[in-house]
Amino acid sequence: MEMRDSYIRDDPAFIAWQEGRAEEAAAAYQGWAELMRKATARGVVVRRARIVSEPVSDYIRFEYDVTEPVNLAGGEQVRRLPRHRASDLALPGNDFWIFDGERGNFDHFTGDGASAGPEPIEAPRVVKVCANAFEAA
Repeated sequence: MEMRDSYIRDDPAFIAWQEGRAEEAAAAYQGWAELMRKATARGVVVRRARIVSEPVSDYIRFEYDVTEPVNLAGGEQVRRLPRHRASDLALPGNDFWIFDGERGNFDHFTGDGASAGPEPIEAPRVVKVCANAFEAA
């Protein structure tokens, strides 16, 4: 689940997109798309939810533009929820990944969107909180 309106703003792909080079931006993530293609070909279901403010930020517009040639092409299922429709949801304070419903990672970011590193999620109660939040979104 992604809940920020901006991430790594010095990402070369984001910079390329800002400069009008959308194809180059998407090409930068083809390694991810290939990883997802291999995983989904094995029957792995990969779902991503993004909670976004409206009007969307430039970074979210960038994500929209690379979602089809990267995420969807790799077999991911991607959904977006406008932030105003998430007001009654209990959400964790950080973005997260859940793997096989048993473990995961919180993704930490600095105030300006730079990665501050992952934190493993192993406690079943916390995994359940995150999984429930994802399903609610």
